[in-house]
Parts: sequence; C-alpha cells; structure tokens
Amino acid sequence: MTETDFIAGLPKAELHLHIEGSLEPELMFALAKRNDVAIPFASVEEVRAAYSFSRLQDFLDIYYAGADVLRTTQDFHDLAIAYFDRAAADGVVHAEIMFDPQTHTARGIPFGTVIEGLLSGMAEAEAKHGMTSKLIMSFLRHLDEDDAFATLEAAKPWLDRIDAVGLDSSELGHPPEKFARVFAEARALGLRLVAHAGEEGPPEYVYQALDLLGIDRLDHGNRSLEDPVLTARLARTSMTLTVCPLSNLKLCVVDDMADHPIDRMLREGLRATLNSDDPAYFGGYIADNYRAAAAARGLDRDDLALLARNSFLGSFLPDDAVAAHLAKLDAYVEQAA
Repeated sequence: MTETDFIAGLPKAELHLHIEGSLEPELMFALAKRNDVAIPFASVEEVRAAYSFSRLQDFLDIYYAGADVLRTTQDFHDLAIAYFDRAAADGVVHAEIMFDPQTHTARGIPFGTVIEGLLSGMAEAEAKHGMTSKLIMSFLRHLDEDDAFATLEAAKPWLDRIDAVGLDSSELGHPPEKFARVFAEARALGLRLVAHAGEEGPPEYVYQALDLLGIDRLDHGNRSLEDPVLTARLARTSMTLTVCPLSNLKLCVVDDMADHPIDRMLREGLRATLNSDDPAYFGGYIADNYRAAAAARGLDRDDLALLARNSFLGSFLPDDAVAAHLAKLDAYVEQAA
C-alpha cells in the first residue's frame, strides 16, 4: 500500500472546516447562473488566479464575495454535499463543520434557509456515505458583540441541531475577550465552545480563549508554541488543536511547509489534528493536508495514525462512538502494516 493510499483510507474526523470555504469555483459559477447573481470573475481560471493571498484579510475579501452566490436552501444543500463527497473520498467518517450565518443574514438570507440546507446535506451524507457530522455556528469576530447575540437568538429554534459555537474571521485586533459574554450565554444554553486563536494573533489570544471564553477546543493555535508555559498547559490538559497546514502556508502563517510545526506539536505532547480549513481556497482537502505535512516534515505512519486518533479524541462525539472509531482505526493500521 502506497503512502497516498494509506492516507486516503485512514479513518479520520475533520474538525476545522468552514463550509463556505469549500465553495469550488465551478459550483460558484453554477450557483451564480442559477440565481442570476453577478460575480467579479469571468471564468473559473480567473477565480483560481485570484487565490493568491499575503494575509488573512486578502482571503476573507474574496471569501465573502464568493458567498454571495449562496441564496437558497438548495444552494446550501449542494454546497454541503459537494464537501461531504470529497471528504468521504479522503477517508473522513465524521465531520464537524463550521458555518457563518452572519455572512448570509447580512445579505438578507434568512437563518433558516442556511441551516435547513446544511442539515439536509448532512442527512444525505449520512445516508450516502455513512458519515456522521455535527454543526458549529461561528460568530464573525470583526462584527460586534450585539450582532453575535442577535445571531445566537436567531439560532434558538435550531439549537438541538447545533453542537457548538465558534469564533472566526479577522483575528488581529479582535481578541477573544470581545465575545466573553456571548460565549458564556452559549455555554448556558448547552453548546460546546471553540475559537480561532493563535493563527495570526499572539499567544495572549490563546490565553483569552482558554480563560475568558472557556473553550473546549482550540482552532489553529500555532503561535502557542512561542510560549513554553502555554504549550505545557495545552499538553497537560489535552486541549485539541485543529491545525490546518495548507491554510497556514497559503496565508503565510508559515513561509514554507518545511517550516510547519506539526511534528513539534506532536513531540511536545499536544493533541494536534490535521484539517483543511477552507479547502477550495487553500488548495487541498484533508488528505492533501496529511500528504503535505507528511512529505514536508517526515511524518511516518505512526504519526499519521496519531493525528487521526487525535481527531476522534478531540471530536464532540459521545464516548461510545469515539471508542468504535478508534477500534476501526487500530484495525486499519494493523492491516496496513
């Protein structure tokens, strides 16, 4: 079995995936035509050529422009199932996908249109691929706390189908402390908590996410390694980090994949996982991230299996489901030996 085949077949969970960031140019053009929406690109090739970013904000500008083609429940369903089909081919058996309702409600798209389309896509993925999934509602941190509270209020009819809230968008200048009250309210409503921190922002943002937001899982977290005390704390508490190597490269968090710290994270005892973030924009889905990290940092099959194991341990699945996935993972690794 080749390494490519081993990675593709390795049972894994994806914990850091923005569903709007899986909007491939081909689907963008199809939805633009279906909904009669003008987009600032003449061709698929022109869109792909625009995917050259020097910082997070460059990416976000094109990300929000692309999302404008998403208008109907069917659009969100089609977006979701396109991702799940790709993920299934990469060995994903469970996915916890993030969505940004404020991106859509600000355009006049009802909250229900967004979530009902995603939920129907999730149901089809389970029927089609046997893949389970959970939904994470992310707040846009460049907007204010009142907007986040309004979004949480709008979500209440669907809270039994939302597993967690998150925090994404522009990190610099928008520290986690800005959303401490809305995260406390989400926790009181029974939701789990995740947040982007330590991607472009400093280690202090990670401390805030831990101490002021009370997160259950840390998205990115690369810059935590700059602080040995913080690194030790994350290791001691088994805090899961949802690391996204190709995203880190595309957004210049690292200058070269050869500089990526994923192997150091494992050596430091961190519960690191590999994920694709916004795969349509960053050049790769989850298996591409496994392959890129393995090639650049010399990860062996034991390392790759550990990353997959961490993905299940860091998921919001119940213990019995985690145990079942780990047993299948162990059996796969043993058979591949």
